Amino acid sequence: MKPAHLAHPGPSATQSAPISDRHRHTTGKYGSIIALLMLFTVGSACADLKAESDVQRGRYLIQVSGCNDCHTPGYMETDGKVDEKLWLTGSQLGWRGPWGTTYASNLRLVVQNLTEQQWLSHARGPWRPPMPWFNLRKMRDEDLMAIFRYIRHLGPSGAPAPLYLPPDQMPKMPYAQFPGAVP
Repeated sequence: MKPAHLAHPGPSATQSAPISDRHRHTTGKYGSIIALLMLFTVGSACADLKAESDVQRGRYLIQVSGCNDCHTPGYMETDGKVDEKLWLTGSQLGWRGPWGTTYASNLRLVVQNLTEQQWLSHARGPWRPPMPWFNLRKMRDEDLMAIFRYIRHLGPSGAPAPLYLPPDQMPKMPYAQFPGAVP
């Protein structure tokens, strides 16, 4: 008599081969699809992490570069204690000097209509004072793109800033007067 574990006959070698081949064929067929899906998922997750990292870096750069000082209403007056939902929505405060009167633009509206390449050109273009565009010109593309992604992450909000006034026009809204001759 055979021991209990051998008493029940298993499949013969010839019977198990087709099952194994079928399994290998199925695994090979679907394994490739599964592997591609896993690569896509991992790649997508890495892209999501990179995008989130860019957004956080952009937020940091906005804070340390002083962008909120002018482009966020009430930021300087409250020592930076402005709800983030108001960040970069522009300002009604004019900056008056020999160049005329400028207003900090609502970057959240500006950026919504720009491509990444347009943003790089926009950020580095010459602007009227007091915008320190010459500092942005020295930023690496990666830093400017992180700022762009952060602003896009915030989404559009607020209204456009008032338009520039030439030196011979007196602003009607509150303004800060810079030293220098104003006609």
